[in-house]
Amino acid sequence: MTDVRTVIRRPILTEKSMRGSEAGKYTFEVAGDANKITIKDAVERLFDVSVTKVNTITIHGRRKRRGAHVYQSSGYKKAVVTLAPGQKIDLETLT
Repeated sequence: MTDVRTVIRRPILTEKSMRGSEAGKYTFEVAGDANKITIKDAVERLFDVSVTKVNTITIHGRRKRRGAHVYQSSGYKKAVVTLAPGQKIDLETLT
């Protein structure tokens, strides 16, 4: 995983994650096999910031129904990245 675009898939832009960005915490969807060290390295190289902490959460897929058929949607992994004080990422220019 040397390419940072394979580690960080997309930013998660919800109301809850945007409240965290005021405190220097940004949420990203990351690759399922990415660990905290590779996530920290990818964010630092991609956005030219200094990362102090990385928290990862695995979101499991939900069980859904369509008529008589039951299936499970795919899950994903997300990371909450805390930046050093005074630094920020402009997420609105990424899309």
